Amino acid sequence: MRPADQAELTAIIADANARHTRLRLRGGGTKDAVGAPCSAALVDMRGFSGVIDYDPSELVLTVGAGTPLTEIEQLLAKHCQMLAFEPWDAGCLFGKAPGEATIGGTVMAGLSGSQRLTQGSARDHFLGLKGVTGGGSSFTAGAKVVKNVTGYDLPKLLAGSWGRLAAVTELTLKVLPRPASSLTVVAEGLTPRQAWRAMATLLGSNAELAAAAHLPAGTTGGVSMTAVRVQGFSPSVEARCQIVEALDTEGRRFTRVGADAAQSIWEALQSLRLLKEGGPLWRISLPARCGPDFLAQLGASNSEWLMDWAGGLIWYAGPTDAATIRCLAGGLGGHAILMRGDEELRMNVPAFHPLPAATAALESAVRRAFDGAGVFDTGRF
Repeated sequence: MRPADQAELTAIIADANARHTRLRLRGGGTKDAVGAPCSAALVDMRGFSGVIDYDPSELVLTVGAGTPLTEIEQLLAKHCQMLAFEPWDAGCLFGKAPGEATIGGTVMAGLSGSQRLTQGSARDHFLGLKGVTGGGSSFTAGAKVVKNVTGYDLPKLLAGSWGRLAAVTELTLKVLPRPASSLTVVAEGLTPRQAWRAMATLLGSNAELAAAAHLPAGTTGGVSMTAVRVQGFSPSVEARCQIVEALDTEGRRFTRVGADAAQSIWEALQSLRLLKEGGPLWRISLPARCGPDFLAQLGASNSEWLMDWAGGLIWYAGPTDAATIRCLAGGLGGHAILMRGDEELRMNVPAFHPLPAATAALESAVRRAFDGAGVFDTGRF
């Protein structure tokens, strides 16, 4: 089913309530292989596409949820603006052609890139929405202004909900000016622990980093690489790069790389092309200081992982069993999401990290408030 407007979508959801059937919301389908396979009726949200309102001077953009992400990025680039949380197309993880991801699917999955470290996540830039609950009721939340304090902040609740609470048809997002200048500075040969120390030191300095990541030797084909990004106005970028270059990291120094090399580093952290393709892939979120501890306890080889967000995010593509990964991540105050796996693995291992009993009860209550009949409870998660 592909509704063209909110009235059609409301009718579809109301009919599902009456028939006690389940609905699966989908945009471009780039993340279909996340979670267990399910047979719920498909609702294609790409009928809600296009720019509804955009005022570059106000730094606010309102679009249909089914609008392709690439279309939005191209529009913003014409006005030297950007989505500061650096959303990315997850289709690359599953061998799909680029360009199919939609802005609704991206925000509902809470996907943010390397710049999330300093600019916040998708939910931090999500100002308002229109949608339909599982009970078939249309609603509006948030507003088309940055400073809005009216009512509950439902956009932050729905971001990252993976279509389990409501069908979002329209999103209002905060955008930011694109930096006039950007430089990447790299140190080679650091261990994960040394890399974390260096990144933490720089994040606490006046260097004002935009992003910080570490690529182990097994993924770079030679020597490990710790990369930080500095951006802004050219004179400021130059001065802050000098702060980075002055840091002595246990005998190793940061040096600048060219624009092509910089683009390759940050693109690799989005596409994950440096990791083994096709096998299980885990997204592990941790307190940044615990990233090296997790890798050490896991015994991960130098070709099985990438570290982003200054140690707060680890992508792991090794063979370790799910119970071990989740036990280690939970023990360090983090959680692990199964982003990719074969059908048997996805049928037997929940995509999301198990919640503590109190949190699970709260989540269940919130879901019942939005979707009392369980229309969106497809069993996928």
